[in-house]
Amino acid sequence: MEIPYKIYLEENELPESWYNVRADMKKKPAPLLNPATHEPVTLDELSHVFCRELAEQELNDQDAYISIPQEIRDFYKMYRPAPLVRAYCLEKKLGTPAHIYYKFEGNNTSGSHKLNSAIAQAYYAKKQGLKGVTTETGAGQWGTALSMACSYFDLDCQVYMVKVSYEQKPFRREVMRTYGANVTPSPSMLTEVGRKINEEFPGTNGSLGCAISEAVEAATSQEGYRYVLGSVLSQVLLHQSVIGLETKAALDKYGVKADVIIGCAGGGSNLGGLISPFAGEILRGEANYDIIAVEPKSCPSLTRGQYVYDFCDTGKVCPLAKMYTLGSGFMPSPIHAGGLRYHGMSSVVSELYDQGIIRATSVSQTEIFKAAEEFARVEGILPAPESSHAIKVAMDEALKCKETGEAKNIVFGLTGTGYFDMYAYGAFNDGKMVDYVPTDEEIAKALADTPKM
Repeated sequence: MEIPYKIYLEENELPESWYNVRADMKKKPAPLLNPATHEPVTLDELSHVFCRELAEQELNDQDAYISIPQEIRDFYKMYRPAPLVRAYCLEKKLGTPAHIYYKFEGNNTSGSHKLNSAIAQAYYAKKQGLKGVTTETGAGQWGTALSMACSYFDLDCQVYMVKVSYEQKPFRREVMRTYGANVTPSPSMLTEVGRKINEEFPGTNGSLGCAISEAVEAATSQEGYRYVLGSVLSQVLLHQSVIGLETKAALDKYGVKADVIIGCAGGGSNLGGLISPFAGEILRGEANYDIIAVEPKSCPSLTRGQYVYDFCDTGKVCPLAKMYTLGSGFMPSPIHAGGLRYHGMSSVVSELYDQGIIRATSVSQTEIFKAAEEFARVEGILPAPESSHAIKVAMDEALKCKETGEAKNIVFGLTGTGYFDMYAYGAFNDGKMVDYVPTDEEIAKALADTPKM
């Protein structure tokens, strides 16, 4: 069959359930722990921070499929199913026998996949009768998505945006404000933990870990508010599984089996959502795939971190998670891929990596911007810096096929647009962009502060 440039599913092919890969894992991800007692967190403890139904999803590692409420499916229909694109022009440019596909999640105003979970979390907050939610955001795509979801359900939305991204991406900040969100650069002086971080790290550019701490404090100190998160947590990977489910359905429609599946990796939402159904097939012994997580060399949690229990946030107010981590006090350099500047990795992704179900690699930001521009010039989409990590490695894998003559099917996630990242593209085009790779000593210093379990 001739493969079209864009493979579209019909609305009636939209997934009716999210897929929970933990159900097919014989060795489950380690449980979240109460930081005070080091005992597994209970539903009541999690419900103090998260909406109760989301807390139930977070603790559910037994049910393979969880039904998507109709209200969420109706919202999804505004921009889903998202297209799976055969990158014919890129294949021709590279002169490769490989077949390259990308799942494009940028066809909504938030510009990314983040809306898949934002609308779910806003729905459960509204269902619980809350006044509003608090959150963090790095590059701003999650904050943008959440502000859209909250405006849809008439909820107050308070966003703590990593300071360096707040300054680098003012237009994304304005999109959030347009949708009614209150946006604060983090670390701020509005919260106790923010003041403490500013005192300990004077002049810091901030990090996702800092912003998480502030958002959690803000949620727990206001009546009728809960905290919501755009990555890392199992509930988020669950919601993002619509990406992988649609990708697999689109490939199956044309009898295509993926050989290599690639996603950028910061906290794990994009990667985990894309790969979950494929990883499930590996876990059940039904298929085999080469799954590659791509992270920045400046924040290499999988490739240079340790698999230990650590705080999910810099302020050490969140539960402990067993994950590949650089230490909750690790302060990443101010790279332009703000969504990947997180010290740890999803417990689900971490466990899949530890079991050898997936592998990981890291790339520098000058490499990824070079790949992004090459991609944009032939495929017509300006990609976000985060997604460009996957583009770089997909191109590398395709060039390997050029050497070997193999016609592999390479699939990657293109989960964000780069229209608010022109400051970064400008720095690259002007030759002012620099790469930073943390030393072993810097990582060791941050890891030395992880909890002694």
